Amino acid sequence: MTQHIDFVYDFCSPNAFLAYKTLPELADKHGAQVNNVPVLLSTVFKATNNQSPFQAFSESRQKSAYLTHDLHRFARRRGLSFHMSPHFPINTKFAMRGGVFASGKPWEGGYMDAIFDAIWVHGQKVDELGVLTEIMQENDLPARKIREAMTSVDIKQRLKDQTKAAVKRGVFGVPSMFVGTEMFFGKNSLGNLRLELSKSS
Repeated sequence: MTQHIDFVYDFCSPNAFLAYKTLPELADKHGAQVNNVPVLLSTVFKATNNQSPFQAFSESRQKSAYLTHDLHRFARRRGLSFHMSPHFPINTKFAMRGGVFASGKPWEGGYMDAIFDAIWVHGQKVDELGVLTEIMQENDLPARKIREAMTSVDIKQRLKDQTKAAVKRGVFGVPSMFVGTEMFFGKNSLGNLRLELSKSS
């Protein structure tokens, strides 16, 4: 029986980017299928009285330096291209609405690759519709349809509903990954996720 990994993400998280790049190999190894679940992290934080670690430890120079070092070390050891965004923190409401519209479509992976890489590899500022449109065009994505979805009332509501459902499920930040009812938070929980998948593979 195929196992399913629900990957709860927001493009604004560098940890979500690194987990996203790592998950396919892990899933393939255990014959699991990844289901991407876009949410709006700012709403998750507000609902759970949480904040990003960079904000929480902004007054601790040592802690902030370690968090940045850990991101680069994780990427380097896995051969991943990664650069801390010069625009962090990032407003991703339009990009995340695009993620909702992309869900289940053949080009979903292409869209996620394009936006994640634009932020965390190329350092682009993705809070503007014009920039997002250029990124989609450069990656041969249906730019017009996705841009229309980014301003759609229906898509906006779906993102709100998915975010609310994720919070109800126990999500307080991203990346959050679920196998059944078991939740694994953060890129550094991928080892435990691997052990969970190993139980049934």
